[in-house]
Amino acid sequence: MGFSEVQEALVNNSWEAFNQNTPHYSVLFYTFILEKAPAAKGMFSFLKDSAGVPQDNPSLKAHAEKVFEMVRDSANQLKAKGEVTLTNATLGGIHVQKGVVDPHFLVVKEALLKTIKEVTGDKWNSELSTAWEIAYDGLAAAIKKAMI
Repeated sequence: MGFSEVQEALVNNSWEAFNQNTPHYSVLFYTFILEKAPAAKGMFSFLKDSAGVPQDNPSLKAHAEKVFEMVRDSANQLKAKGEVTLTNATLGGIHVQKGVVDPHFLVVKEALLKTIKEVTGDKWNSELSTAWEIAYDGLAAAIKKAMI
């Protein structure tokens, strides 16, 4: 079964909602990551020297935007061609350089889903969760493939 138009629309619509308050949701996203994996703090240059998650950090906001944008792009690619290809060829190498391993992908996935749940509020449901999970899993698989 392929990625459906409904799933693509669910991801795109909730991504638009995320973009309406990116500064807040970016902080929330990294807060969720650090709650689950405090040691991951050293993997992000914009978190290394801060106490907690900085509220007004342009690098943090830009990185979170990029993550959510890439997952949304993955949803669009899955609908259009059934697979995800990276637009940034250096992404695998960057993840290797930062020491990213499989469990990190699970932490980010959980944080991403918790953030989207906050973004969507009472619109959150299993169909929306599944759409984001499939899109994220496609992106994660493409990144892991590029890490080899």
